[in-house]
This record gives sequence, C-alpha cells and structure tokens, in this order.
Amino acid sequence: MKRLVRVTLAATVAGAIALSLVACGSSSNKGGGAATTNGAGTAANSANGGTGGASQPGGANSSDSAKALTIGFVPGIASDPFFLAMKLGAQAEADKLGVKLLWQGAANEYSPQSQLPFVNTLLAQHVDGLALVPTDPDALQPSVDKAKSLNIPVVTVDTTVTDKSYLTSAITGDSENGGKLAAQTLAEQIGDAGQVFIISGSPTATTDVLRAKGFSEELKNHPNIQLVGTEYANSQPAKATSAVNTALLKYPNLKGIFAVDGTAGTGAVAALRNSGKVGKVNLIGYDAYSTEIADLQSGVFSALIAQQPGKEAQLAIDYLVATLRGEDTSGIQKDVVLPNIVITKANYAQTKQYEYPTS
Repeated sequence: MKRLVRVTLAATVAGAIALSLVACGSSSNKGGGAATTNGAGTAANSANGGTGGASQPGGANSSDSAKALTIGFVPGIASDPFFLAMKLGAQAEADKLGVKLLWQGAANEYSPQSQLPFVNTLLAQHVDGLALVPTDPDALQPSVDKAKSLNIPVVTVDTTVTDKSYLTSAITGDSENGGKLAAQTLAEQIGDAGQVFIISGSPTATTDVLRAKGFSEELKNHPNIQLVGTEYANSQPAKATSAVNTALLKYPNLKGIFAVDGTAGTGAVAALRNSGKVGKVNLIGYDAYSTEIADLQSGVFSALIAQQPGKEAQLAIDYLVATLRGEDTSGIQKDVVLPNIVITKANYAQTKQYEYPTS
C-alpha cells in the first residue's frame, strides 16, 4: 500500500549563557503530579536578545553569568507514553546543553485544572524559560501572558494557545495532515465505503481538533463513507471504551474507527476486544506507544499515525536556550510542524524507528 510521509523540519540551534538558578518545588492537584530535575553548571555569556518579545529573557543580567539556566517543562499528562517520550528528548537535550530541566505535570488527568498549579509554581519560581503543552488554548493563555510579564520566554509543544504572538515558537506535529492520513488509510482498508466513527480526546485541545478536522475534511473525498458520530474521552481510556461500546451497539455494521489520541486508542482497543470485533472493525490509532505497536502486530489496530515527540521536545529546549544565551536566533522558526508517519503491520520494518522510546 502506498503511504504518504511528509518531511519538514526546522534547524536546531544552540548557544551559551546562564541566568539565575531557582529551586523547584512541586504542586499537588486532584490528578496527582510528577516532577523531575536535572542540572549541570555552565559558564556563559549574558543574554541580551531573543525572540518572543523578551529583550533580556528571565531578567538576565551580568551577575547571572556563572549560573546554570533552568528550563521548566509542563506536559499534558506526565505519565502518558507520548509525553514520557517527549521527556526523554527534553532531558537528553538539556544534558547536552548543560541546563537544568524541571519536568512537572499532572500524573493522570489532562485538563487545565490539573495543569495550572504546575505552571503557576514554575512561574512563581521564575524559571529562565518555559516549555508548555497547553491542555486548553484559552485556559492557558493567561499563563503565557504572565510569563511575558515576567520576561520568561515560552515555547509551546504539541498543542498551543490562542494568541501565539509572544511565543518564541510553537512546535507540533502536523495534526490536520495526520487526520487526513488516517482517513485515507481507513478508506483504503474498508473498500472506500461504510460507516466510521471518531473517538477523540478533547473537544478543545488544538491537536485533537485539527486531527478530527483533517479526518472529516478528507472524508468529503469519499462520498460512500459516512461519519456517524464523534465522542470525547477527555484522555480517559475508560470513557473511550464506554463511548466505543455504545457506538458498536448503535451501529452494528460499523466499518472503522479513528482514535484521535493514544488514550482514546487504548479505550477503543478494549471495546473491540470486549465485543469480539477485533479484525471486523478497522481501528486507526494515533501515536506509537509500545503497547500500540503490539496491538498493531496482533491485528487490533489496522494502522497508527506516529508523531515525533522527542524531536518536538529537543527543539523546544534548543530554541529556549539559544534565546536565553543570546546566540544567533535566525534559525528559530515561529511555527514548526513536524511530519507524521503511517505505521502498518506491513511496513513496520521500515517505520519501527518511530515507535516511542520508553528509556
């Protein structure tokens, strides 16, 4: 089968300074939390420029030049395999550049209510730079505005906020194209006809919205395929299982399902197994967790749309450090969109490098 893989990428950048080192504390919330730190001292030049509107990011001055930079990174869900792969990429780049990484986020709940306490804590500690995966574009906008008032540069990763004008960069996968690829792949698998269903994660997360949009728009090119519904699991697998179970009962001739994120896919897998529909209903998943790859190999998933979370995180650290260290920032792109990769059982030997690492 022919698969489309688009390749675009931004050049990475790096340089050398240090601003003030701050101690990190953790904040609790109803979803639980996780925090990690890593630091390495480095001598560097003081920052006097950058992107995102900060003339001296993080309040840098000459007295800070002997201190290590501290970068705060707040994921959507700290325990999710997509974000764990992102953490590995961020930590490797932080180690390479000699900066301290504070990785903090809610353990199990993808929501502004769970995420905001971690963001607020890092801002209160005046981290030098902030990498952020906004769980809602509007709810996290005030956090970006607060960072601006503190002269802290911000890079959004995976998702973004409504007003991107202050951001050093917004780095993401090509979500709309990912949805389009999912629709094209599913159409091919079901003979370009039949009923299909979307199980999404969030009705507001920018990535989920764009994936569903890309899928729905592509279906306009397939008039014999009917989209019978869309439900939201809010990144809770149990909710996804319930929604897919309901859809399978309501539409007994359902031909395919598009699971818009990893946790929606986990729930959809459970529903197909519970109902005995594995192999009878094609399931296109998003991301490439090790468990998803195993389910692809066993025939539960018919295809996966993989992203590059480690690369997204690496670029975020690179861009923030380059900005803070006052190096040449001409290579920083305001908007970075990384390509998706379609993984199937048939092409796994050629695409297995895109499986998300766990260590």
